[in-house]
Amino acid sequence: MTTYVVTVPGTFLDAPTTEARTTLVRALRPADPQSTDFGEDEELDILTMYGDSSAFSVRVAVDADNPDGAEQVAADLVRDALRVAGIAEDGARLGDPVITGIDAE
Repeated sequence: MTTYVVTVPGTFLDAPTTEARTTLVRALRPADPQSTDFGEDEELDILTMYGDSSAFSVRVAVDADNPDGAEQVAADLVRDALRVAGIAEDGARLGDPVITGIDAE
């Protein structure tokens, strides 16, 4: 297995509360890209909000056999975290996950 850092872009259709954003980050914390050499070097955050827009990016570290598997695991992880944060499935749209780093040992 390889550890991939995957970025999942999205747009909140309903603005999340501060509490929901905090819960989202907490739910994603086990997949924090800072736990990888790549994520630490690049100073990657789990959740990035873009100014006053509703756009966001989530970056997670996942283990998978191949890039396609990593992208699927990351998307599922983000969907689950959104649900834990109380953000309805129709409250946020996710874009296509993108491999942004590979943590090779």
